Amino acid sequence: MKSASRDQIYEDLQKAHTNFRKTELAGVDLSGLDLSGADFRFSELSGANFSHSILRKTNLSFCNLNDTNFENADLTDANLSFSSLAGANLTNAKIAGARFNFSGISQRNPTDRFASLTHFLYRTGWFGTVIGIFIGAFIYYGVSAVIFFTHRIFTASDPLLAMLNQYIVGNNISGGIITVLITNWLSGTLERYFKAAWVQHLVLSFISGTGYLALTTFSYFQFGNKIIGDVLEKFPNQITQSAPWYVYALCPIFVANVFHYFQKQGKRLTLKITEQELQLSELEKSKTKAELEALQAKINPHFLYNSLNSIASLVHIDPDKAEQMTLLLSKLFRYVTNKNADYFDTLANELEMAATYLEIEQVRFGDRLSFKIIVRDESLKNVPVPRFLIQPVVENAVKHGIARIADRGVIEVRVTKEQNLLRITVHDNGPAFPEPISGGYGLQSIQNKLRLLYGDKAALSLQNLPVKQVILDLPLKP
Repeated sequence: MKSASRDQIYEDLQKAHTNFRKTELAGVDLSGLDLSGADFRFSELSGANFSHSILRKTNLSFCNLNDTNFENADLTDANLSFSSLAGANLTNAKIAGARFNFSGISQRNPTDRFASLTHFLYRTGWFGTVIGIFIGAFIYYGVSAVIFFTHRIFTASDPLLAMLNQYIVGNNISGGIITVLITNWLSGTLERYFKAAWVQHLVLSFISGTGYLALTTFSYFQFGNKIIGDVLEKFPNQITQSAPWYVYALCPIFVANVFHYFQKQGKRLTLKITEQELQLSELEKSKTKAELEALQAKINPHFLYNSLNSIASLVHIDPDKAEQMTLLLSKLFRYVTNKNADYFDTLANELEMAATYLEIEQVRFGDRLSFKIIVRDESLKNVPVPRFLIQPVVENAVKHGIARIADRGVIEVRVTKEQNLLRITVHDNGPAFPEPISGGYGLQSIQNKLRLLYGDKAALSLQNLPVKQVILDLPLKP
């Protein structure tokens, strides 16, 4: 495994080299770098600092990422599968689309790593190699035995010898099936009643060994006694001395204990994956909540300044209108600052907020602004929609439409039902949207909010023909 420093990584990135596989980078500060698409597979990255780094589509699989700092990093579509993430800091990290398959996020006792056979096989040291050789040789030997006896069945020179081999193969297959069934049946019970692993394996060994002896005894007296007797009588010199019975009894005991071990490991792995998925889900929820809260409507300072100036100028000229505007502004602020509200509200309340905003602007613009809100189907007013959805669109229409014309401005908000969608259109008679059509921050924030709340089930679009309008299409049910 080669070592590297931050400067070396930076120089390689400048040369468009992104292959950092099997690199020693423990504790290296890689913060603030653009590592998009880089390949760090099988690298030592424990304690490395990726704070504020861009890691889009970066391959971090099969890495040691213990205590690695990913704070504020962009891990969009990154691959962290099969990596150890104990103690890793993912605070405020962007993890949309990132893969964490078979990776540990929560803290884990370091001694647990020696309790898993899969970890021994994964290790590249001599111990893992020895364990791998032993298991590989055992499997190879077993497969060779199956091939040998199967060949003997079909090539035996005498039907009696073929029948003997069939008896041996059938006895072994039935013993294997029963051993696995017993293990599956007892595994959960043993874990419930015996906490110590050695006790579980001891009880399982006794039951599987006893079961095997019972099966072979029954099989021998039912079928084997006659077959073996006929073969010994006809071929007295072809039957060699077999191993003692207790040697064969070790086979089901070994198989039962191996199956029980892997069942326990499988359950623990499934539990870890479930916990990891839950943690990722919570991270996604927290991230989505933070983004939504950041996108919640905030009163435009310029709107506030203009409104207060209008009130100040009206106090002496038209006190009643100044009072009306103050009440409307108070009503708008009360809605915006409602901390107990959910992310959704009824369409009726959203339309009322938009109307309140337009009434305030109407006081400022006077006869230059008129508006209409049209809802043909009254039942649609009860449909839940995201809070602060319509007001930014209406504000955009005033700022980029009505404010730029000298003639009488008109804003029309129309709500209809289109198949299974709620359609909200906001039309104004101001200048057309510039080509290519795009919106300001207000509309971008709406698009982001729709993406977070609905995914691809909702859409915002702008059009100039046949009329200039902003179109919002939402599911009738969130």
